[in-house]
Amino acid sequence: MIPSKVKVAGVTYEVKEVEGLAADHDLYGQVTYRNNIIKLDSGLHQERKEQVFVHELFHAILYEAGYDEHDEEMVRRVANVLYQVLKENQLNFGEN
Repeated sequence: MIPSKVKVAGVTYEVKEVEGLAADHDLYGQVTYRNNIIKLDSGLHQERKEQVFVHELFHAILYEAGYDEHDEEMVRRVANVLYQVLKENQLNFGEN
């Protein structure tokens, strides 16, 4: 389940599903640091949307940790592995 908001280093990012992100901008997702928004293309299948969320979340993590430049290949690889670890181990640290 993708949350509507997520906190990264004390900063709350709003998570929005938007139409046409892939078609109009050739993107599955996008993070805007100035507005603290993570956008996901609403037309994606749920599993792909979750993968894209983790990818954009990792960009936000790097940014809030002080890294302004992100190696996209590294972000893609780490986010894919992180998604797999979270999903396959059913890791959820929130209250039930």
